[in-house]
Amino acid sequence: MTEPNTQQQELIESAIQAGRQAYVPESGFRVGAAVLAASGKIYAGCNVENASYGISTCAERVAMQSAVAAGERSFQAIAVVAGEGDYDAPPCGACRQALFEFSPEMVVTYRYGGRFISKSVAELLPDAFDRKDVGNG
Repeated sequence: MTEPNTQQQELIESAIQAGRQAYVPESGFRVGAAVLAASGKIYAGCNVENASYGISTCAERVAMQSAVAAGERSFQAIAVVAGEGDYDAPPCGACRQALFEFSPEMVVTYRYGGRFISKSVAELLPDAFDRKDVGNG
């Protein structure tokens, strides 16, 4: 996909705005994410770094956690951007797993190889760890 549709573009713009708020004193690499809940509301998040890298949080998880904190549990799409949308920003493995928890079919739009791509979370994370793997599915 080279041109995002209108809904994806709206999410990309929300993600760019969120990325401007990123707290990145260690890397300087700003990432923003915006998730579309089934309710139609958009929740945004940015990456938050820490000198102890292991407790840094990715933009995708901040956006999802904000939505969950607001009571959302169903999601349709998420956009992830780095900088002003001009750097590649595929979700990391931890974020793919976190997104899978709520919606394996959610569409993820991100920049990779100089163009925007959209794939389902299930496509990005085949053979994901699921509730059934802990006896809850």
